[in-house]
Amino acid sequence: MYANDRKYTKDHEWIKIENDSGTVGITAYAVEQLGDVVHLELPEVGTRFKSGESFGTVESTKTVSDLFMPVDGEVVARNDALLDAPEELPEDPHGKAWLVKIKITGTQATLLSAADYDKYIQDESAK
Repeated sequence: MYANDRKYTKDHEWIKIENDSGTVGITAYAVEQLGDVVHLELPEVGTRFKSGESFGTVESTKTVSDLFMPVDGEVVARNDALLDAPEELPEDPHGKAWLVKIKITGTQATLLSAADYDKYIQDESAK
């Protein structure tokens, strides 16, 4: 179900790594759990984060959830169109609805392959 060209976190973020750059978003599973997305907060370009640090929030009609950076990096772009229309996040969470693009500057969190992530959410859903 999940693309093999990305890595995933247990916090339900994905990253597509290309050389020393990465595109970060949240998974379709996370979006489904959130329900209707009403607000999104993303960092300014130039902000640096360590792997595992919160880099923003996504607010739905159910809850507010932190977004966690999957790798050390510096934000080089953010999806401003999504800030203006957060309700579009569920339409293409693995494509047009990316959150930030980063320059990878260091270590990575424990990232999962697509198959491992799929197994992880199946295990979580069974609890």
